[in-house]
Amino acid sequence: MVWTPLHAKIHRTIRSRHLFERNQRLLIAVSGGQDSLCLIKLLLDLQPKWAWYLGIAHCDHRWRSDSEANAHHVENLAKTWGISFYLETANKPINSEATARDWRYQVLSAIAQANNYQYIVTGHTASDRAETLLYNLIRGTGADGLQALTWQRPLTTGIVLVRPLLEITRKQTEQFCEEFKLPIWEDSTNQDLQYARNRIRQELIPYLRENFNPQVESALAQTAELLQAEVEYLEKAAQQLRDGALGVRHEEDSLTPLLPLRLNRRVLQKAPLALQRRVMRQVLQQILTDAPSFEHIEKLTALIIAPNRSQTDPFPGGAIAQVEGDWICLK
Repeated sequence: MVWTPLHAKIHRTIRSRHLFERNQRLLIAVSGGQDSLCLIKLLLDLQPKWAWYLGIAHCDHRWRSDSEANAHHVENLAKTWGISFYLETANKPINSEATARDWRYQVLSAIAQANNYQYIVTGHTASDRAETLLYNLIRGTGADGLQALTWQRPLTTGIVLVRPLLEITRKQTEQFCEEFKLPIWEDSTNQDLQYARNRIRQELIPYLRENFNPQVESALAQTAELLQAEVEYLEKAAQQLRDGALGVRHEEDSLTPLLPLRLNRRVLQKAPLALQRRVMRQVLQQILTDAPSFEHIEKLTALIIAPNRSQTDPFPGGAIAQVEGDWICLK
């Protein structure tokens, strides 16, 4: 086996970030594109050092005429490598990126649960991280959206999603595939400029690279990495503040607040605005069916210093917040 600098980098990343342990079962999501082929090749080469059991899963969204041939291509690669292969095909073509992502994680989780895999591993790169940051920034988001692609997160009970390539750019995965002559299946939808992410990838990133920073992808990915740590810290601090404002003693008591509930304004008034907003967002996330908007958070935050008897107009679903002395009451 040829041991490249990329092998060494991923080996160090997995060890230093505690992404996996030895002797564990990893389900690798392989589309057939350069990033996922780079990922599976790296993990296959590292397998003797870690004694992993590897499996390959492929999701056929049925949104391309060659999707079935694409699936057979990945299946043949799995057979060549002697790896278990799992295929899931959509009942009908999925045309929305968001719907496709949700379906993909749902079926990957089901495959992992049915076959006792502890991890689902994807080939998201620093380039994906940079594009996600720009995509969410353009749409309007806080720090949470800018750090969206994280190294790992729980998908469902006992199964963790892991992204080991977040410090590797798409250019590096392309060079790796060329070096090892890996048979990349080109996805024609990656060239379709009707998708905002493709316009960011094909037009915006190259423009920024040429006119502002040749290393823009790595720079944006590093920004996302810094924000991830800060968001984790702020979320924990906000949860502690929320528990104090709710007057709960145990963490589990604050996880599913039922209406009506009361927040102590005196507790919240001592905190910085950033934490006040996060507390209000956490509360709204648990009483609204959809993610709270900036406007929802702001009108609830405003009640922290509003006159007595002030109230909001109804939130989606009908809940209203009202000031009653030292308390903000949601009912």
